[in-house]
Amino acid sequence: MPDAPRIRPIEAGDDAAMAAVIRAVMPEFGAVGDGFAINDPEVDWMHRAYAIERAAYFVVVDAGEVKGGCGIAPLLGGSDDTCELRKMYFLPELRGRGVGAAMMARCLDAARGFGFRQCYLESLCGMDAAMKLYERSGFRRIDGPLGATGHGGCNTFYLRDL
Repeated sequence: MPDAPRIRPIEAGDDAAMAAVIRAVMPEFGAVGDGFAINDPEVDWMHRAYAIERAAYFVVVDAGEVKGGCGIAPLLGGSDDTCELRKMYFLPELRGRGVGAAMMARCLDAARGFGFRQCYLESLCGMDAAMKLYERSGFRRIDGPLGATGHGGCNTFYLRDL
C-alpha cells in the first residue's frame, strides 16, 4: 500500500513543482489573466516568498512528488491581526482524499502560532469543492475584499476568526 500524502514546509527545491501545480490547476477554473494569483511573481519562488516574518507555506508530497500546497502570510494592506490563506491548490489526484482539510488545519494552526486573530481568503465562483472546504473549516462569506492583494479577478471572499 502506498504511503499517505505528507504535508511539510516548502523547500527551495520545491519551487518548480509548485509553480507547475499552480499553472495546471488555475486554468481548470478559468483563473487566468490579470487579477489572478497565477500571475503573481512569487509563483516561481514560493519558498522565498514565504520566508518572511509570520508566514509559512506547506506542500503536499504524494508518491514522492509535490502535488499541492497552501500558505499563510500577513494580509497585504490589512490589519496586523489578519492573515491571508494563500495559493491553496491541489492536483486532481489529491482531491477527495482529505488532504484539503489536513492542509487547512496545518495552515490555521500556523496562523494562530504567529498570533493572528483572523484569517481571510479570496476565491472564485466555480471552485465549489474549495468553497465547501472553507465553509466546513469555519470561514464565513463576506461582502467584499479586504486588504490589497491585487487579485481583482476573485469574486468570493471569506473571513474566519482564529
